[in-house]
Amino acid sequence: MLKFVKGYMESIDGIATYPMLSLLIFFIFFVVLFAWVFTASKEYIKEVSELPLDQTNQQNIEL
Repeated sequence: MLKFVKGYMESIDGIATYPMLSLLIFFIFFVVLFAWVFTASKEYIKEVSELPLDQTNQQNIEL
């Protein structure tokens, strides 16, 4: 089965661009995420981190 897939993939012109494109998208996503983490305000991060512990949120969900 693997030989069939490998042989089929080798016959497609330009197939090497897809792994490079996916690596580029992966890298850009994590660079943007890394930049957002360091530029996000501390108040926003604190507010979001306390959401699971918020009693008013829990009471609204149970109703």
